[in-house]
Amino acid sequence: MEQTIRANPWLPARHDRLEATRDFAYDDEWNGIRYATKRVRAVFVSEPNEIVVVTVYTYFF
Repeated sequence: MEQTIRANPWLPARHDRLEATRDFAYDDEWNGIRYATKRVRAVFVSEPNEIVVVTVYTYFF
């Protein structure tokens, strides 16, 4: 998740929050199904001295 926030563009999200998305090579099983890619979408707030992560969504495909 940290790589997602640090290395990708920040886009506006709902409720005055920001989001960043990144795809990772996965090539593993999740819930009994094999997936090649994992996408992480972090929703966060940028404060003056810290970034507060609100939630993280994970998608497999």
